[in-house]
Amino acid sequence: MASKPLQPWKMPPIVKVYEALGALGDGRVHLEDHGRATVISSDRSKTYAVETAADSREVSSNDNASYWQGYLGYPAIAVMMARGLYQPRADVVTALSGIPWKELNRRFHNDYERSIAEVLREASERGFDPDTIRGEAQAVLDAVRAYAPLRGGRRRPPRA
Repeated sequence: MASKPLQPWKMPPIVKVYEALGALGDGRVHLEDHGRATVISSDRSKTYAVETAADSREVSSNDNASYWQGYLGYPAIAVMMARGLYQPRADVVTALSGIPWKELNRRFHNDYERSIAEVLREASERGFDPDTIRGEAQAVLDAVRAYAPLRGGRRRPPRA
């Protein structure tokens, strides 16, 4: 019996790229070996597992978005950047460090545009350029889209 061909990941809302950039900036991405990595959540309550196949674009992640929504979640995007898919601007990574994403998304009832607006407002107050941040987030999403990662195995998210 032939195995089912791998399907491409659905692309995430852009907020997941902002979250991934923040995870890099916070040092929450840990490459374990050539195929395994972990990413700690912004509130530090969960650790997500991300696996990438060495010989293909196959990526699996047990974060909530990847499991429940079927789109590539921020842990996988962060790991893909850490593995060299895209080298983000250092100033943008710094601007998006220390963001309490879970709290923000909860406060704005998962209205991601409002979460991004708040993050950009705060970044601007700290001297960062919102247009540069927006442009870099879009460049990351474009790189992920062009790479066209494939869905690996599906595993339930960790409990807090």
